Amino acid sequence: MSLKRSILDLRKRKDEVRLGGGDKAIEKQVAQGKMTARQRILAIVDEGSFHEYDMFVEHVGTDFNMSNKVLAGDGVVIGTGMIYGSPICIYAQDFTVEGGSLGLMHARKITKIMDHALKMRVPLIGINDSGGARIQEGVNSLAGYGEIFFRNTLSSGVIPQISVILGPCAGGAVYSPALTDFVFVVENISKMFITGPAVIKSVLGEDISMEALGGARVHAETTGNAHFFALSEKECFEQIKTLITYIPWNNTVRAKAFPPKEPKTKLKIENIVPADARMPYDIRDIIKSITDGSEFFEIMELFAANIVIGFGRMNGETVGFVANQPLVLAGVLDCDSSDKAARFIRYCNAFNIPIITLEDMPGYLPGVDQEHAGVIRHGAKILYSYSEATVPKITVIIRKAYGGGYIAMNSRHLRADFVFAWPTAEIAVMGPEGAANIVFRKEIAEAADPEAMRQQKIQEYKDKFANPYVAASKGYIDEVIEPQETRKILLHALQISMHKDVPAPAKKHGLPPF
Repeated sequence: MSLKRSILDLRKRKDEVRLGGGDKAIEKQVAQGKMTARQRILAIVDEGSFHEYDMFVEHVGTDFNMSNKVLAGDGVVIGTGMIYGSPICIYAQDFTVEGGSLGLMHARKITKIMDHALKMRVPLIGINDSGGARIQEGVNSLAGYGEIFFRNTLSSGVIPQISVILGPCAGGAVYSPALTDFVFVVENISKMFITGPAVIKSVLGEDISMEALGGARVHAETTGNAHFFALSEKECFEQIKTLITYIPWNNTVRAKAFPPKEPKTKLKIENIVPADARMPYDIRDIIKSITDGSEFFEIMELFAANIVIGFGRMNGETVGFVANQPLVLAGVLDCDSSDKAARFIRYCNAFNIPIITLEDMPGYLPGVDQEHAGVIRHGAKILYSYSEATVPKITVIIRKAYGGGYIAMNSRHLRADFVFAWPTAEIAVMGPEGAANIVFRKEIAEAADPEAMRQQKIQEYKDKFANPYVAASKGYIDEVIEPQETRKILLHALQISMHKDVPAPAKKHGLPPF
């Protein structure tokens, strides 16, 4: 065959593979508001940068008439590309080919690109749209999932791993996204669950739709399995590209620096916090008043909203923010918010991102439900994560810092590098009302006017502890600062701690309170 004919033959073969499951299957995919696998990849990477590999891989199934089936690319597209000029590895399951089901060669294509990502130390993006394990290939499908899970774990903390759920993701398939760093979901398109509605109906007799069981909003708001929620695939891809600008390519480097910018917000930081300590405010206003360009990329916005996490930039460098949210449950810590913060702290530590903690919280959420849900174990996760972290750790106490919550939110005692406090900071074992009832119980009970005495003792406690100076006198606070100095002081603290080095005892690994 001549070179010209060989090239024409190659182009024909590639065109056939690019058709996936065929025109009808593609039409069905589009009718559901979904892009095809290759369209999704091309929407994420820089134009003209995608290079596909293993186009001509074929499945190896022989049972149940599989030997007579041709599955283009075995239902998954893999390759490399660029995002804003930097390399990434990516794969996308093709639902138009046998429902995107995972067989042995399908899995081997995914593990191949995962191995490339780890070897080249670049981010991995996985787009999930699959009916699950290919039943016709039996244990080979299960083996494929196991190989993927092992590589997810091996790559954890070494390269960023991003999962995008753009269709069904059921059974064992959900564990790969759960092992990755960030999970993106899209309303009415993403579905994640271990057992589907049919199984639940047959076992428990309960009727539930796929959307109500494991839809995008469920995982963004209720389960906490998703980090980013979008209303369309296009919005989702923009979120991915924004995230990529904030994180480093691997654990040996820092995130790319951008030109520094002054905050844009017109809010005066000293006017954000109400004079009445019982009144709420939006902690994100404080974050935006100190970050470059007043930009803040929030993570898990809809889940455990009593704590806020996300990325911003200070002097052009990426910083992770952990902040109590007085607008929700007064900013207390509970099971879910502890998990949310702890995981983010560990991500920042793994990828060399300094952590700024903004504290305003009255402690842990009380109640039988929380105690029985294991708030001790969950709450310990945030203690463990802050204590373990060796990146620069800076805390600003805005207002309340009571009890175990004061310790947990990156206190000096967990080896914060710098702890600053506004003059409005209140650092105490508990709130004035509760403390007065305990400390002055006898005086209150014996008083002619118990309520008047109680109010007097509450004021005494406030006068002593509703300020940062007792803690500052013991060296637990490095400096009491004026609110308008916050950005300048944080920039200096970040600059000073840029080359921080913390020796640690030799050990295989610690045992977090999972």
